[in-house]
Amino acid sequence: MTAIRSLRATWPALAGLALLAALALAGPAIAHGVPESEVQRLVEGGPLAYLRSGAVHMVTGYDHLLFLFGVMFFLTRFGQIAKFVTVFTLGHSITLLAATLLGIKANYFLVDAVIAISVIYKGFDNLDGFRKGLGVKPPDLLWMVFGFGLIHGFGLSTRLQKLPLPQEGLVERILAFNVGVELGQLAALVVMVAILVLWRRSSTFPVFSKVANYGLIIAGCLLFLMQMHGWLHTTHPDDLGFSSDLHSHDHSRMDAEQKSRHPDSLMAPEPRP
Repeated sequence: MTAIRSLRATWPALAGLALLAALALAGPAIAHGVPESEVQRLVEGGPLAYLRSGAVHMVTGYDHLLFLFGVMFFLTRFGQIAKFVTVFTLGHSITLLAATLLGIKANYFLVDAVIAISVIYKGFDNLDGFRKGLGVKPPDLLWMVFGFGLIHGFGLSTRLQKLPLPQEGLVERILAFNVGVELGQLAALVVMVAILVLWRRSSTFPVFSKVANYGLIIAGCLLFLMQMHGWLHTTHPDDLGFSSDLHSHDHSRMDAEQKSRHPDSLMAPEPRP
């Protein structure tokens, strides 16, 4: 009976860990790049299409959601939640708008790798790793959330800039995309906060807290490895066990197949070494 009660007490925490791991392992399937189904709509559409895409992008952006989940984990007052959400929103809005409008680009795999580090950081911080593990005072969380918000916004920009963005009406479209991101973020936050508020009333919350935040660290590590693999794939193909010529030939074949399936697609090509 004791074992059964113990299992009942811990199964929600184990389910939370399984969910976090599933999000990380499902990365290629739900990667927060702009899906092909959205590309043509954005090429032909106006601000409303960009607003919709921004909302979808945030809701399906597993790395952004994991970081926000970590930030919200121990916030209990509305004022706290509003303050942290505001600085994160300000951070990612600055870089999303500025980098996109100014054409500032970077290898999106590396940017996403830093976003994965932000997930690891928040899980480590929630476990009080700075004091318990390193014996130091943790950095000011508000400034860290703002700084990571800048990185998250730059990640959004690198993905958006893969599209053939129109020059006419570009500012309105990017602003609409950013508003969509905020709406998607708000929807995700409502669900996260509701779940955490209810779970705090349960006796299983202390166990869930540890398991979930260790899960954030594990998920962040998996995401980091996945993004670094993608970076190596695009910049150092010879290090992956096959020649650069074969790598380029394989990409050319895939491009030809994509054009045959989508002859009207205007999607910008992936970066090549």
